[in-house]
Amino acid sequence: MSKTTEIQIEKSRNLIEGLRRHVREMGERGVSNNEINEMENTVAMLSEANAEVDRLREELTPKVKKMNDLMTLVKASYAESKKALKGYYPQERWPDYGISDKR
Repeated sequence: MSKTTEIQIEKSRNLIEGLRRHVREMGERGVSNNEINEMENTVAMLSEANAEVDRLREELTPKVKKMNDLMTLVKASYAESKKALKGYYPQERWPDYGISDKR
C-alpha cells in the first residue's frame, strides 16, 4: 500500500469513527448518517482498489526486471554490431545499415 493512500485511509476511518460518535451523542449536525455511510463505503472501495494495485505491482515487478534485462542485452548487441559496421565501412555507407550516427 502506498504511504499516501494508507495515511488517507487511516485518517478517513478515524474521521468516520468520530462522526459516528458525534451523530450518536448530539444528533445530526451538518453530517447525516447517510453521508457517513457513503464515505465509509468509498473508503472501503479505496482500500480494495489499493489492494488490487499492490497485487498488480507484485506481478509487474518481475516482468519489468525481465524486460530491463532484455533491453540491456539488445543495447549491448546493437552497440557491438554498430561498432563493427562503423569500423569496417566508410561513414557514407552507414545509413545503408541503419546507422544514422555521424562521427
